[in-house]
Amino acid sequence: MTAAARVGCFAAVVAAAAIACASCAPAPTPTASPTRSPSAAATPTPSPSPDEAATPAENAVAAMTLRERAASVVMGHIPTTDAAALHSYMSETGIGGFILMGANMPADEAALQEITAALTVDPANPPLIAIDQEGGDVSRLPWDDLPAPYELQQADPSASEAAYSGRAALLAQSGITVNFGIVADVSADPASFIHRRVLGTTPDSGAARVAAAVKGEQGVVLSTLKHFPGHGAAPGDSHASIPSTGMTLDQWRAADALPFGAGIDAGAELLMYGHLAYTAVDAAPASLSTEWHRIAREELGFDGVAITDDLGMLQASGIDVYADPVANAVAALAAGNDMVLTVVYSTADTAPQTVDGIVAAVESGALPAERLQEAAERVTELRLAIAEADGGELPCTTCEPAG
Repeated sequence: MTAAARVGCFAAVVAAAAIACASCAPAPTPTASPTRSPSAAATPTPSPSPDEAATPAENAVAAMTLRERAASVVMGHIPTTDAAALHSYMSETGIGGFILMGANMPADEAALQEITAALTVDPANPPLIAIDQEGGDVSRLPWDDLPAPYELQQADPSASEAAYSGRAALLAQSGITVNFGIVADVSADPASFIHRRVLGTTPDSGAARVAAAVKGEQGVVLSTLKHFPGHGAAPGDSHASIPSTGMTLDQWRAADALPFGAGIDAGAELLMYGHLAYTAVDAAPASLSTEWHRIAREELGFDGVAITDDLGMLQASGIDVYADPVANAVAALAAGNDMVLTVVYSTADTAPQTVDGIVAAVESGALPAERLQEAAERVTELRLAIAEADGGELPCTTCEPAG
């Protein structure tokens, strides 16, 4: 199923969530954008005439300035529940997404609806509002009491579908459109930090449950598979190191690849790249590896949005070459990611600095303009689908794959 078909399926059902949130408080009035330095400022250019042969996303990106394209591929974060502050942050940065963490969680669902409404500056091009809602150990919503991954590992795959269907409904009715919630890693080791978060302890069982989880979320929130190409084979916690494994590509294809392939075939719209190295394939972390992006696109057929795990984790590894967060973002985009995520060390200045760095990289030739354009188009395709779903006018006519 193509990305366009999947976003059509997604759009038809999210409209119901928009109706449920009709009483949400209006977003605060935007504040004025800050003055940027001359070196960071984008030179306005006349908007080109729409190309009738192009997709809406392609036309939208063609009309963007370089800085707007750079901003569209950044997902940021600031730790607050102040709706006005969040609205100002999104308005001033112009970034394409925001990840909700524990520090953004209010006391109840109604207050969360106000927060997600505030994050949307332009309803015609809403941001991707994401959350790590796996359930169990990694759960941001206090009111999510659905079965956790460690409870689903030995259950029938239908239980995973039901759990993630319910979880998706909780997110959608709060105005959240992306769930970083489906852990496609494989681990049978109880001592592994990822073990309680995986849906399968073997490749086959993981594949069945991951596909079921994607099916459960289908059409309600955008599904994300993580942490590609798989933490299970690489011991260690990537929040503080770069775990590595000597597993060969053929060994990976026969084992840890299976849940990711199943989730992609089931229609997951996003794929999150982990900061872990399969040294027999590429010495670099997968999040910065051109080869791993090629494998996902060409071998697994993934055609959605590739997003990094939090780039702050690279800094936290303590490895000197990853000490510059802006350089990490540029390298991630150059490798093939369509969106870069910043959380751990993120402040109100992080996103603008990242955008400045991306602009400078394109202007210097370090990051090909075509690569940024491709990334912006993929992200914009999802954002426009969300906007159309809010109007309730997108029929789900292309959800079934051919045949």
